[in-house]
Amino acid sequence: MRTIQILLLLVCGLYSAGDIRLLDLRGHWRFKIGDDMAWKDADIDDSGWEKIFVPSAWEDEGFYGYDGYAWYRREFVLPASDSNKNLYLYLGFIDDVDEVYLNGHFIGFSGTFPPDYYTAYNIERRYRLPETYLRTNAPNILAVRVYDHELGGGILRGKIGIYEDTRTISMEIDLQGFWKFKTGDDMAFIEPEYPDENWKTIIVPAPWEMQGYKGYDGIGWYRKEFIIPASLKNEKLVLLLGLIDDLDETYLNGKWIGGTGKIGEGRGDIHVTGEWREFRAYRLDEDVLNFGRSNLLAVRVYDKYVTGGIYEGPVGIVTYEEYRAWMDTARKGKKNLLERLFRF
Repeated sequence: MRTIQILLLLVCGLYSAGDIRLLDLRGHWRFKIGDDMAWKDADIDDSGWEKIFVPSAWEDEGFYGYDGYAWYRREFVLPASDSNKNLYLYLGFIDDVDEVYLNGHFIGFSGTFPPDYYTAYNIERRYRLPETYLRTNAPNILAVRVYDHELGGGILRGKIGIYEDTRTISMEIDLQGFWKFKTGDDMAFIEPEYPDENWKTIIVPAPWEMQGYKGYDGIGWYRKEFIIPASLKNEKLVLLLGLIDDLDETYLNGKWIGGTGKIGEGRGDIHVTGEWREFRAYRLDEDVLNFGRSNLLAVRVYDKYVTGGIYEGPVGIVTYEEYRAWMDTARKGKKNLLERLFRF
């Protein structure tokens, strides 16, 4: 299989484009100190909760000196005209740890709650809003569980709102979201039949450090099952895996389809030379895909230090034509490089 490895510098133009804020969520939210997982549900009565201005430290809103758990809730209505857009919730900076729910459905988190506490106070919160969880022309409920360890707590700052991601490529199969994940190494993990029911769930794209694997350096495996429609059988397809820190080997239905860097047997001092900056895009030949039925994607990742994992998207399957147009836009017309890197 052929591999495209595009330096992050080539796509920086794409990621500098401004997204569109569709709904401004700054203002007063419902707020309650304490912790009860029932508070994530869309239909609970929160009329007796306090009101607090977002964004601001809750110490500045009458809860001076409070450290611990608290919940925020906010209702919004999304017009039907926005339902098919690539939407995300931007919550700015939260001190220290958070989990976010949309209409009772978990959509993301940052940091780790006690007893394995790990702060994410310096990480911007940007959570994708799955279309299947959204209600159009009807009230939606956001619920945000927050834990503050010390000093200022809560949703502190940022242009809070719901945004349309104008930079994302149009994907035939969107693979962003929840994947199976396991640390350690076993090449049997590439097999579609391998039982992964007891693996942990992890969000892709996002560093594994902010998802309960603080300080972990070494090999981790991602697995994702998906169905690709038979209508795409005659298309030239590309798998996008975004940015990975540091190295990867990628397998589809038990077959190797691409990789960046060399993990080898995973022993000794594996050589890393800036692969974390390279955009992953791997060609999918027709003979490796199961059209109209289940496919199993397995990604072996090696992280040498600091951040690890599939940390930035987009992640999904696109047509070659869509990918080419997207990269042409990112490179501002430098078409010849793509042709050299990715010839059919």
